[in-house]
Amino acid sequence: MRIPFSKEQIIDRMKFENPWWEQGSIENYYLKMKRREYFQLLFPLITESKIKRAVVLMGPRRVGKTVMLFQSVQELITQGVPVNNICYLSVETPIYNGIGLDELLNYYFEITNNNRNSTGLYIFFDEIQYLKNWEVHLKSLVDSFHNIKFIVSGSAAAALKLKSTESGAGRFTDFVLPPLTFHEYLSLKGIEGLIKNAENMGTGLIDYETTDISSLNKHFIDYINYGGYPEVSLSTEIQSDPGRYIRNDIIDKVLLRDLPILYGIEDVQELNSLFTYIAYNTGCEMSLDSISQSSGVSKNTIKKYISYLEAAFLISVINRIDNNGKKFKRANFFKIYLTNPSLRCACFSPIKEDDNFMGNLVETAIFSQWQHQDDPLYYARWKNGEVDIVYLSPADQKPSWGIEIKWSNKCVTDWSELKNLKEFCTTHKIRNPAITTYDVLKEKKLDGFNYSFVPSSLYCYNVGRNLFTSKNTILRPIDF
Repeated sequence: MRIPFSKEQIIDRMKFENPWWEQGSIENYYLKMKRREYFQLLFPLITESKIKRAVVLMGPRRVGKTVMLFQSVQELITQGVPVNNICYLSVETPIYNGIGLDELLNYYFEITNNNRNSTGLYIFFDEIQYLKNWEVHLKSLVDSFHNIKFIVSGSAAAALKLKSTESGAGRFTDFVLPPLTFHEYLSLKGIEGLIKNAENMGTGLIDYETTDISSLNKHFIDYINYGGYPEVSLSTEIQSDPGRYIRNDIIDKVLLRDLPILYGIEDVQELNSLFTYIAYNTGCEMSLDSISQSSGVSKNTIKKYISYLEAAFLISVINRIDNNGKKFKRANFFKIYLTNPSLRCACFSPIKEDDNFMGNLVETAIFSQWQHQDDPLYYARWKNGEVDIVYLSPADQKPSWGIEIKWSNKCVTDWSELKNLKEFCTTHKIRNPAITTYDVLKEKKLDGFNYSFVPSSLYCYNVGRNLFTSKNTILRPIDF
């Protein structure tokens, strides 16, 4: 039921949310924050005027979507856009409950003396998924107001994407903002001096090397424990108790509020137990049967919950192929990775470099860099072997490269550690397999194969940075 707030109360709230109308800039709290690397990919979409589409910014909670919206506001002001031509509204604010986007737009017109014929207007709607039928409202605005650029954001990725795809065909441009990559983490903390261009840049497996692998590994462990969220990365106070911040402010809000509201989930405790189980076992092979037996929850319910957790950007499901590179008709077995390794730290405790589970979290960290590309990755598993990451060529769906993820140097001298990788690569004629290590960087040739050994931390950095700059990844906007 809509609470009858007065017109004056609504207008006062809108003025409060748009301090630049009077002050000429955004609040200093946001002004002093360093921009994420992804800002340079998002902002050109906001200023694109030839294509009449709304920008839909989506991603998990606390990765900086709202901050990036305010930084976009400031950049528009810096580039000469009149302050009254920019409006920001947080749709989840209780006072806007039940008010349509068109009605909010009319309030904005009244406050600023702009109108439907005014040009160069930018309207930002934050957390739009809490408005029922938001996609219908937004599509109508895009069709009706050709002189206005609409930018919306939300934390429920799949719900947004589904609605965007269904109702926003030709009207919306989706942009996914992921958790911090390791590359961004180092940049945000001002320690990219550890990285230099590789001597064979553009010709080898990696384009960037490190000046101090020991220091890079220490930062990599910090990244695994605390690095997915900008605020956590920069705050030693939050890092002293990450469970209270990440668990309460991120995980619990998703599990206890976002998903139940969006999908009508009644047994929240059951969903929470499933996520805790997945978080503890990130990177392990699972099946619906094994999860059901461990949790006592039916397989159909688990299947739905997994799709909801994917929707909330908490997990990624990686499917399995066999030794011949063939997909299974029924995905009975799969791996589940947290989209951000620091989620595990928040649920349990920070991990140390010699922890028995460190290998799984290294895999999780590396997959968290890879998950933002166009083509899915797989893992190969057969009766007597496994390869951690496999890429299938889009042209013929055959394996074109494979990688083993290790957090030790044993594989450099003990070739038995690589027998599975060698068997798989022999079958598929992959001559340049890669293996990550603890701190060894070298190449070795054996039996016609050129093995590349790269420290896991350095490989993680290279993946995140190269995918960010690549023109062939999901980091680019996807048009619908």
